[in-house]
Amino acid sequence: MSKKKAEEIKESSQHVLEQTVQYEKRIYDLEQLLDIAKSFCQNLDFSNLLESIVYICMAQMHVLGAEIFVRDLITNENFVLETSKDFLTEKKAMLPVSTPIASILLSQKRPLTFDELKQQCGNCEHIKLLESLNPTLIVPLIQKNHLNGMLVLQERIAIEDDASYSEYEINQIMSIASLASVAINNAALLEMSSTDMMTHLKLKYYFFNLLTEAIDAAFLNNQHIAVIMFDIDFFKKFNDTYGHECGDFVLKSVADLIRKNLRDSDVASRYGGEEFTALLIDAGKEEAMVVAERIRSTINEHDFVYNDQHLHVTISGGVSVFDAQTNLVSSPNEFVNQADQGLYMSKNNGRNRVTYFDSKAKTALKSANAKK
Repeated sequence: MSKKKAEEIKESSQHVLEQTVQYEKRIYDLEQLLDIAKSFCQNLDFSNLLESIVYICMAQMHVLGAEIFVRDLITNENFVLETSKDFLTEKKAMLPVSTPIASILLSQKRPLTFDELKQQCGNCEHIKLLESLNPTLIVPLIQKNHLNGMLVLQERIAIEDDASYSEYEINQIMSIASLASVAINNAALLEMSSTDMMTHLKLKYYFFNLLTEAIDAAFLNNQHIAVIMFDIDFFKKFNDTYGHECGDFVLKSVADLIRKNLRDSDVASRYGGEEFTALLIDAGKEEAMVVAERIRSTINEHDFVYNDQHLHVTISGGVSVFDAQTNLVSSPNEFVNQADQGLYMSKNNGRNRVTYFDSKAKTALKSANAKK
C-alpha cells in the first residue's frame, strides 16, 4: 500500500471517529433532554420547579449561577426575580412587563449575550438590574408567543480559555428553555388555582391535601407535625367601623405576618373568612407553641395603619400536634378540629392568646360546655 493511500485511510478513519463522537454526544444530549423533560413534568411545585431549572441549566451550560424572572402570577404586571431576593428588604427584584428588554427578547426569540441586549436596549433604565446579576446569556422563556419569563445565565466556567457559547450550546439551552417554559406555565396554573387571590395563602382544600400527605409521612417516619388555627379577634368591627376595604387590608396584613413567621417548609392557608391555618413539619408541642406565640405577639405589637387610622389587631390561636403514641389522629378533619377546639378555648378565655389542645384541654372544654 502506498504512503498516500495509507494517509487517506488514516484521514478517513479520523473523520469517521470525529463524526461518531459528535453523534454520540448528540444522542447523549437528547437522552439528557428526555430526562430533563420528565423531571420538569413531574415537578408541579412552583418554587421547587424553578430551583430544579436553575440547577439543570447550571450543569448543562457550565455556569456558576443562574436566575429566573417569571411573570407575576397575580397582577401580571411585572417579571419577578423568583429565585433570588434582597435579604435586607425581603423584596424580590422586578422588571415591568413593559420593559424594552422583554420586547427585544420576544421579538428575537433567541438567547442574547448581555452585550447584545445592552446594545439593542440602548439607555434602558432596567438594564442595570440585569447587569447586577453578572449575566453572560439571557434566555427568553416563551410559551405560545407569550414571554412568561427570562432565564439569566451568570458567569461561565471557561473551557480552554473560551467562555463564549457555541451555536450548538445556544440550540441546547433554547430546547431546555422551551421545556422549562411549558413546565412553568403548568405550575403557575396550579399555583393560581390553589391560592387565595386576596391573601396569597393556600386555599383550604389544598391545605387538606397537603395535610393528608403530611400525616401519612409523619406516621411512617415517626415524626411530629403540628397544625395551628388562628382567628382574628372582633374582625367584624373593622368592617362595620371602617368599611370592607379596611377588613380586606387587615386580612392581607395578618396573612403576610403569618407567612413571614413560618419556615419555607411550613404551609399557611386561608381557612375561610378571617380564619387561618398553618402546617408545621417536624414540630412538636414546644416548637409549635413557640411559633404560634411568636405570630400572636407579632400581630399584637404590629402597627396597622389604614387611611391614617392606627388599628390594634389581635388574633387567637389553637395548636394540635400529631403523635403516633399519644395523639394518633385518624383524619385531617380530626386534626384541624383539635386545633379549632384549642382556638375555641382561647376565645372563651379572653382572646389574644394561644391554647394547646391535649387531654386536659379536652376535659376543660367539655366542662365549659356542660355549664352552658
